[in-house]
Amino acid sequence: MDRSRTALVTGTSAGLGRAIAVALAREGYDLALTELDTAMLKDTLAHPDIAKRKAIPIALDLRSQASIAAAFERATTALGQLDLLVNNAGRALVRPSVDVTEAEWDDVIDTNLKGAFFLSQLFGRACLAAGRPGAIVSMASTHGMTGIAGRSVYGISKAGLIQMTRMLAIEWADKNIRVNAVAPTTVMTESRQQMLNDPKVRADMLSRIPTGRFATPEEVAAAVVYLASPGAASVTGHTLMVDGGLTAY
Repeated sequence: MDRSRTALVTGTSAGLGRAIAVALAREGYDLALTELDTAMLKDTLAHPDIAKRKAIPIALDLRSQASIAAAFERATTALGQLDLLVNNAGRALVRPSVDVTEAEWDDVIDTNLKGAFFLSQLFGRACLAAGRPGAIVSMASTHGMTGIAGRSVYGISKAGLIQMTRMLAIEWADKNIRVNAVAPTTVMTESRQQMLNDPKVRADMLSRIPTGRFATPEEVAAAVVYLASPGAASVTGHTLMVDGGLTAY
């Protein structure tokens, strides 16, 4: 009997992370699900589709190398060889560039970029050591491809993630380790719904999107599922925009 596919997904307590975990569970993946505090994963683990699979809650702080190493070891001990890594967890920061502190810079960059790199490094090492294929999908953003005021550090971190995707894809291409990213524009998650209750904020954000609507978490999750699938076997080093045409301008 063939073993189940396995995935480690970071930041899965709500929003995009939970939607991605649910979509992968529906595709037959067993899951290692991470969050800063595993108590925050209660609702995710209780989702009917995830409850049908083997799902392991794991504490992970991407700002800590020790936490990254411990989380990866726990995931592989529980699930065996991982087929897929989804770098979803991230920190946002809305602040004028002249007001950003060093601590804020480190918090965003260490979580969004540095932590994602070193977790990807562990995944790559494991695949190479076992001589097995693998796939990485990282959650980038249109902020990493376009300019927008007040979000400099976040955008810089996501631009770095996009370049990391290219670099790792080329380095591991001949080892059948594919590395891709998804770059959404504003996604209608629970937290965004609260922010978008302000009609002016909502209108301003929609005015940048040619399709005139926000992406759904399920649409972004579907992009992750595709990039992880055999149907994307020839896709590596690519950032897939799920942005309603925003970056086509």
